[in-house]
Amino acid sequence: MKEEVKEEAEKIRTRVIVDVVRHAREAAPTECCGLLLGDEGGVGEAVRTGNVSADPSRFVIDPADHIARRREARERGLAVLGFYHSHPRSAAIPSATDREEAAYPGHLYLIVGLATDPPDLGLYQFDAGNFRRVRFVTVD
Repeated sequence: MKEEVKEEAEKIRTRVIVDVVRHAREAAPTECCGLLLGDEGGVGEAVRTGNVSADPSRFVIDPADHIARRREARERGLAVLGFYHSHPRSAAIPSATDREEAAYPGHLYLIVGLATDPPDLGLYQFDAGNFRRVRFVTVD
């Protein structure tokens, strides 16, 4: 299957990458998860959420955290642009489970793979039941 790549690069603040990688390392060997907040200028913030999955190789964003973080973002004039999670023992490529459980078309999904050092990062957009890789650039 040929992977489509979005033409324009998504802008992500450097501190978002730092925060997400830190969260992934702290949560290992379980998966971490959270929300990506921002505006038309790109992703400016990563907000941690609880992982309520009993399976350490899966993530399920705590629904209460999800609702609270969305509300807080809206009050600050930000939008939830997407989500992030980690793959503690594999690459930053969406798994079959990621595909089956993704539920927000058009949103971004940032995956941190900790199988390598430095960690592998992949940004994807979910649409029509599949993930498309999205190029990104870091900005300060």
